[in-house]
Amino acid sequence: MVLPLEGIRVLDLTWLLPYTTILADFGAEVIKVEEPTRGDYSRWMPPLIKGQGAYFLSIHRNKKSITLNLKTEKGKEIFYKLAEKSDVVIESFRPGVTKRLGVDYETIKKINPKIVYCSVSGYGQDGPYKDLPGHDINYIAIGGILGLTGQYGGPPIIPGIQIADLAGGCMLATISILIALIAREKTGKGQYIDVSMTDGAVSLLTHTSALYFAEGKPPERGGTNLTGYFPCYNVYEAKDGKYISIGCFEERFWRNLCKAIGKEEFAEHQWDTNKREEIFSTLKKIFKTKTRDEWFKELSKMDVCVGPVYSVDEVFQDPQITHRKMAVEIEHPTIGKIKILGIPIKFSETPGKIRTPAPGFGEHTEEILKMLGYNQKEIEEFKKSGVI
Repeated sequence: MVLPLEGIRVLDLTWLLPYTTILADFGAEVIKVEEPTRGDYSRWMPPLIKGQGAYFLSIHRNKKSITLNLKTEKGKEIFYKLAEKSDVVIESFRPGVTKRLGVDYETIKKINPKIVYCSVSGYGQDGPYKDLPGHDINYIAIGGILGLTGQYGGPPIIPGIQIADLAGGCMLATISILIALIAREKTGKGQYIDVSMTDGAVSLLTHTSALYFAEGKPPERGGTNLTGYFPCYNVYEAKDGKYISIGCFEERFWRNLCKAIGKEEFAEHQWDTNKREEIFSTLKKIFKTKTRDEWFKELSKMDVCVGPVYSVDEVFQDPQITHRKMAVEIEHPTIGKIKILGIPIKFSETPGKIRTPAPGFGEHTEEILKMLGYNQKEIEEFKKSGVI
């Protein structure tokens, strides 16, 4: 079966995050370019499975690895030869680092004018914050997400996943690379892409920004109809101490819930601030009369927007998640069978495929160097001199 991105070669200078995983899952030849002493440090982050980071094993399937010291002239030479034969370069250094290394877009464009070159950083390649260090918590703070997250009247709450890193960085980088490849088909030219994780975080303020632009005042934390201010869109504790989520935003779903719990008199007061506390108090008492799973089973039959709040172990036991193969077992050559995340996008004609496990450190170095025309004697010399 043909994979849709077969024939696309990506040089991946990033580390830690799954910037290129979707590209690899759909057939792109992704070559992780790692410095020879430590490489991508997520390789060594615990928990370890037989000495290898479980996180690295999960997010870097279908990729190759070459070790390359870009601070050496020979290392640059090898990278240039690779870039000449590649379609995409992606990097996540601080702005200015690739230029100091001599592998920036302007340099690579002279070697390969059709290259698509994507830089991902916390704040982008320009602006007053471009040189600031940061992590997801900082990007979502400046991007407004952290300030919106939490209960009404309470402090900001750190989300359970890295929103700016994954949605603002990895996903937008993947989308932008694919757009640039399509544009190249039309123009015959490559181009430079500047992805800011903070910009990505701000772009997720779709509903919130619309409220602000229309009303001229910022929504309060936990103070909107989609952030828990009203009983129809909230989380409730059940009899067993577990939690159930209710998302009855539309009137018909709210009416269905009111009917299901025997409180049809509340149906007309979905957005009534005067009845808000009374409805909250009543619903909290009602939801404590049954377990979480009993509520889910009952309400899911009544056309109510409902979902159990799971712990991570429960996620991968859920029948919907298992049916969609969001956790898969693969064979690793040195570890044996391991479980990793599945492919989240389902295609009818050209589905993605997990073909190979995450690469060993520098596993494909010799293979790639020989593809570039280097002989064994030269490769041994590269090892001795610290080029690879």
